[in-house]
Amino acid sequence: MRIAIINRDRCQPRKCSKECEYFCPPVRTGDETIIFEDGKPLITENLCVGCGICVRKCPFKAINITNLPEEMEDPVHRYGPNGFALYGLPVPVNGRVTGLLGPNGIGKSTAVSILSGVLRPNLGKDASWEDVFQRFAGSALGDYLKKVADKGVRTSYKPQYVDRIPKSYSGRVRGLLEKTDERGALSHLVSRLSLDGLLEREISSLSGGELQRVAIAAAASRDAGFYFFDEISPYLDIYQRINVARILQELARDRAVMVVEHDLALLDLLAENVHLIYGVPGAYGVITRPKGVRVGINQYLRGNLPEENVRFRDTSINFEVHAPRLEKEIPSLIAYDAFAVQYSSFTLRAEPGVIRRGEVVGILGPNGIGKSTYIKVLAGVEKPTSGSFESQLKVSYKPQYLKADSDVTVQGLLRSTTHDFDSSYYQTEILRPMGLEMLMDQALTELSGGELQRVAITACLSRPADIYLLDEPSAHLDVEQRMMAAKVMRRFAESSEKTVLVVDHDIYLIDLLAERVMVFEGQPGSIGTAHSPLEMREGMNSFLKAINITFRRDEETRRPRVNKPDSRLDRSQKEQGEYYYPVEES
Repeated sequence: MRIAIINRDRCQPRKCSKECEYFCPPVRTGDETIIFEDGKPLITENLCVGCGICVRKCPFKAINITNLPEEMEDPVHRYGPNGFALYGLPVPVNGRVTGLLGPNGIGKSTAVSILSGVLRPNLGKDASWEDVFQRFAGSALGDYLKKVADKGVRTSYKPQYVDRIPKSYSGRVRGLLEKTDERGALSHLVSRLSLDGLLEREISSLSGGELQRVAIAAAASRDAGFYFFDEISPYLDIYQRINVARILQELARDRAVMVVEHDLALLDLLAENVHLIYGVPGAYGVITRPKGVRVGINQYLRGNLPEENVRFRDTSINFEVHAPRLEKEIPSLIAYDAFAVQYSSFTLRAEPGVIRRGEVVGILGPNGIGKSTYIKVLAGVEKPTSGSFESQLKVSYKPQYLKADSDVTVQGLLRSTTHDFDSSYYQTEILRPMGLEMLMDQALTELSGGELQRVAITACLSRPADIYLLDEPSAHLDVEQRMMAAKVMRRFAESSEKTVLVVDHDIYLIDLLAERVMVFEGQPGSIGTAHSPLEMREGMNSFLKAINITFRRDEETRRPRVNKPDSRLDRSQKEQGEYYYPVEES
């Protein structure tokens, strides 16, 4: 089986010579494999021989011909001829949190639209509800879809991109939350999510982290049978992420909660079961049966599903234990004395430190503790109010919040930042791994949050500089994109002997990426202390002790896993003072 996908937005027949039709071998023999309707091409899939010539010849990269596993049934839903196809659906289960794990653009939003009753599954044709019931007869999913058809399921939805909320709602936070409070849970959620000081604020004035917590509170306060949260981690620090995980677990005691999440440590802690989604983004997605969360995450990292007999990725994502480099072999880039930055209501104090050439330093700490202020001092944007920080370093900086306010294309932006754009090194080590080849001709204003993030990371690494500062590069990236971005940043630091500092709350990303970590402590919004860079074990022990959680490595994949609170291993590691990993696992 094969499906042919045409990206209608990219396809521009008026600007091409209809290469797809002209070069198609079956068309040349007289078959109507490709015809034009309403000015756009239509590919008849059962006549397509899968040669891929149209894919290569299309000047706008608008065609994708994909072979499917032979045992694949008809899709649950398809967006018309040559449109995206979804195979399988996740099953909401009362009393538990179910996770969805897969790349962006793979069909999660379509699945949620079906489960919430917004979209009727068409089974790849013009199917009725009776056809749907017959397809899923005798299954828990079939029973659930009958309730959906009868309007018997109330749903609550927390959107992925919370920064778009101010465009659809204006007014104060209190008004939005009171409007959604159907369970009488508002005061409890406001307290748990530390929203007391935001209630009289205008929605338009909130930061990304504040919007995220307000959106979670709004969704959780509705009276529904099925709750769907599309990414709860962006803009939240690890303290807030763990707090939200506990809130959702409490919500799921007598309700069905489903979560899309790319922070694997958080997903591991939060969910009991997980559905994996694989396929080709923008072409088709396949949703697996539910798996235990540990087994599911491990299979996803390996790219292999034994029960389904499917390998969906050529390489596995591996976590390696990096031996520390000998300090005498590493020249320092900059050494600085203690300094402080004083604002009207916040003070950052930085201990003396040394940043070394060619290393990657992870920066950890809660929101509002001064991490961005520290980076701005390094970048020369802020000046210390006491002590001094003198540097002639050239700095490249990627901020936490991204805004596309220019119609320049991705290619135009990157060409303007580097002279190496056409070099083989730049193409193979940065552009391709970051997945930007298909975005070259798109304007920045047309990009999704994840696409804009990948472009911003690439642009930051493209500028000539001595030190590269990236604030939350994981936001809106899926698991594979995060791991690939980590690999690109680490290789970049090693090959160019440039220093990279990364602020992020994804422990997996920091574990893959960093050689040393800086831990920020204090009282968020009041006072923060930037400790000197430490080796991974010492720094992570300090950080995790403050959060009161312990980590172990998974036996199969070596990935970090959060120990269950008060479990035997959790108690044992705390007694030993080894919060990062037991010594024998390092």
